[in-house]
Amino acid sequence: MNDASRTQGWAICIGAAVAALLFVIGILGGSYWALAIPVAVLVLFVLGLVAWVGYTIATIQVEVEPEPEPAPEPVDRATSDGPA
Repeated sequence: MNDASRTQGWAICIGAAVAALLFVIGILGGSYWALAIPVAVLVLFVLGLVAWVGYTIATIQVEVEPEPEPAPEPVDRATSDGPA
């Protein structure tokens, strides 16, 4: 792991901590937006995932496998040796 990855990881951790702090401050202050914004972001994220899965299913290219040929019927050698 290089230093750039570690720096990005710490930046993400600090950003999450700041967002959590702002959320708690908003909740304690009785702000409607403190709940509405995170819920809206989460709902839109989940709906985006659902749309992506639906799009993937709708546009997948599936090749139909050819049906296997039936196996030849076995010949019973006890009854087919010679004329009847």
